[in-house]
Order: sequence, then structure tokens, then C-alpha cells
Amino acid sequence: MELIDTHCHLDLPQFDADRSAVLARSRRNGVCGIVVPGIAAGGWPGLLELCAAHADLYPALGMHPVFIGRHRTAHLTQLEQLAKDTKPIAIGEIGLDYYIHDLDRTTQQRWFEAQLEVARLHALPVLLHVRKAHDQVLDTLRRIRVVGGIAHAFNGSLEQAGRYLDLGFKLGFGGMLTYQRSTRLRKLGQALPIDALVLETDAPDMTVASHRGERNSPEYLPECLRALAAARGEDPEEVAARTTCNAHRVLALR
Repeated sequence: MELIDTHCHLDLPQFDADRSAVLARSRRNGVCGIVVPGIAAGGWPGLLELCAAHADLYPALGMHPVFIGRHRTAHLTQLEQLAKDTKPIAIGEIGLDYYIHDLDRTTQQRWFEAQLEVARLHALPVLLHVRKAHDQVLDTLRRIRVVGGIAHAFNGSLEQAGRYLDLGFKLGFGGMLTYQRSTRLRKLGQALPIDALVLETDAPDMTVASHRGERNSPEYLPECLRALAAARGEDPEEVAARTTCNAHRVLALR
């Protein structure tokens, strides 16, 4: 089986001590590609250097809504230039986070819209971070049309899922599927068409049940696959093939 982790922060310091070993174990477990999203401008150079050193790592560049205190207007100019010069596979991780109450929503919206414009200008998909804000994100995406992308760690409703699909998006499912308590999420994974789904880990966060309390890792992606296949009552090899195809299609992976 060949799997693609469509959302993994492999550039973060949590992997500095053993990044090469993590990559080796992931490859042995069938992970043939890893998308590495950016969260702030300070991390972009290291992220691009890491991905340039490995043909199976794909860079995305963006300014995460949770870290709005780090973002500056000059970073938008930098993002536009890097989008032109380095050809990332997506703009992301971008979006809206209404779960954290002290994050200013107006400021989040401004950064989100500005980065959507960069994605639109360069015909790049986007990697979305959305918490408690699906309707607001969807309204924005209807106004600022991009070529699609992935709603990372999707946990919205079936109706919201359909609206993302209509806009050319896929929906990311990962480690939360492996927890017994995630009945609603497993029902979503079962109800949605397979062509809507991609796999992800969000490592080092949102780890699988078998490694609860530990650092998450892309090497655990097969556990996410098995959980999704079990929820759907389908063969894991077929789910692997379809989700990998979906990732290639929506992100135009090289």
C-alpha cells in the first residue's frame, strides 16, 4: 500500500532529535508522501530546506490563525514571492479558529482572506484549519474562489461537508478516528463518498489511540487508514488506493 500524509508538521522542533528515523519508519510503513504545512513566516526557510532534501516531502506555506501574533504585513509580500519562486504545493495552514476565544476574529479573517488571494493568484489549493467556524470559512470561500484544497481534521456536519465538496475540497481524517469515543466522526467517515476523503496525521499533534499521550508521527498513518476502512466496512488496500489518488488529484502532487 502507498499512503500520503496530507498534513504533518515534520519541520517542527519535536522531530529534531530523530527526524531521519521517523522518515525511515514511515516509509517502511508505506507512507510514500508527506505534506508539510507552514504555520508562520519564521519557519518557512527551514520547511523549504527540509522538503528540498527529500523528494517525498511536499511544502505548503501559510500563516496559521492560532499564531496571529507572529504575523506581519511584510510576511504576505514574502508569501507571494515564495509562492512564485519556490512553487509550494499549497497555501496553508490557513483558516479560522473560533474555538480559542481570545483570538481576534476580525484579525483572523483579514489574514485568511489575504492568503486566499495569494492562493487564487497562483492557482494553488489551500490547506484549511477550521475550528467552530465552518460556516464562516465556507462563506469566505464562496466569495474568494480558489482551486480547492483540503479541510484538515474535518469535524463538521454532512451538510457542511457537501458544501466543501462543491467548492472542490477534500476532507482530512486522521488519528481521532482511532478513538472509541469518536462515534460521530466515524459515522462521517462512513457516510461521505470515498472520493471526498484524504488521510492525515497532523503530527506531532492529534496522535492515534495506541500512542495516546505521546508525540504523534507520520509512521502511524496506517492506523488512521485501518480505522477509516473499518468505519466504512471496506478493504484497507482499496481505501489506501482511493485516498492516495484523492491526495494526488487535489494537490497536483508531482
